[in-house]
Amino acid sequence: MAERQVPDVPLPEVESSPNPAPADPVEIARALIRCPSVTPEEGGALDYLGGLLGAAGFEVHRVRLCAPDTPDVENLYARFGRRAPNLCFAGHTDVVPPGDAAHWRFPPFEGAIRDGLLYGRGAVDMKGGVAAMVAASLDHIARHGEDLPGSISFLITGDEEGPAINGTEKLLRWLADRDERIDHCVLGEPSSRAALGDMVKIGRRGSLSGTLTVHGRQGHVGYPHLAENPVRGMVRLLAALLEAPLDGGTAHFQASNLEVVSVDVGNPAFNVIPAEARARFNIRFNDLWMPDTLAAEIERRLAAAAGNEVRWTVAFENRASDSFLTAPGPFVELVVESIAATTGRRPELSTTGGTSDARFIKDYCPVLEFGLVGTSMHAVDEATPVDELAALKRVYEGIIARYFAAFGT
Repeated sequence: MAERQVPDVPLPEVESSPNPAPADPVEIARALIRCPSVTPEEGGALDYLGGLLGAAGFEVHRVRLCAPDTPDVENLYARFGRRAPNLCFAGHTDVVPPGDAAHWRFPPFEGAIRDGLLYGRGAVDMKGGVAAMVAASLDHIARHGEDLPGSISFLITGDEEGPAINGTEKLLRWLADRDERIDHCVLGEPSSRAALGDMVKIGRRGSLSGTLTVHGRQGHVGYPHLAENPVRGMVRLLAALLEAPLDGGTAHFQASNLEVVSVDVGNPAFNVIPAEARARFNIRFNDLWMPDTLAAEIERRLAAAAGNEVRWTVAFENRASDSFLTAPGPFVELVVESIAATTGRRPELSTTGGTSDARFIKDYCPVLEFGLVGTSMHAVDEATPVDELAALKRVYEGIIARYFAAFGT
């Protein structure tokens, strides 16, 4: 891994008035959307953020991370202040491909505004969230920078929508190697379900994927006694995995759930019994399990169902993730209070959904996720209401103020 200096890019004009105009999250979001930062391309998004934050007094680091057989990825870490505590805002500027641009109402990297909606790839996931947290931080620093009782930082990756190998996980290790401490983190993923402020993620389920292979013996379907059909054994083993629930859930988590995502024998012929059958599965699990204990339970169930009659093997993917929970307490409550004060809604504390980069951050500090309504993320005509960007900025402003009131030195 290597650190790259911030390149020479045009910096935004810095208002010399003692009362500068408030930072506009809509215009910041539009500028980011206009950067075609499809993973792993930086697309100018981090150049723009680095210039914006650098002009406001942040110490900005650009870190290029790499690994064999994966593309190099640009990342950014910026910090204002050197005192503890360090409140970090995390997110990503990379986006998924837009697909056929002809299917979009407006060009996906234009940042068009129409009928109160900001359109563009990343408007929701999650350039809009990054814009709101940056705008909130710039305004707070403009008012209180000299008296800030701690630090504000940004951890921004370009590898969240991709393999997530050269992004947040390695950037956190880079920080640790520099003795850089983050005390609490807000990840700006689109956590709201139907209305801004109706949900905040205080944890995530773990994820474990595997491939089950049942071994048979190929032969002619007219002579089944000379073959061994693996499909029969696969049906038997899958039934054993699916018929009994893994658990009943816990106080903050739903019941763990196994889903079979593919079954394949690779056989195009009607008159051939295949030699092998494969099934791929994924389990989203709660805090009753760890990846190793869950894998052991899957193997136990398979062995019991197979007996001495079915020959099978199972292979688990290496990149399993643990479940985690940021338990309700002062940090969670100040975020909830800020959401309620702005939106009038007291959010549900949730651990549902897929994975996020919070799975890496939780190893370093308490983390939770709050952002825009996610219904259009990854979709054609991805869009967010501009008034919700303004409201999200106010939520983040409230979080910053309440955080330093509660934890500031």
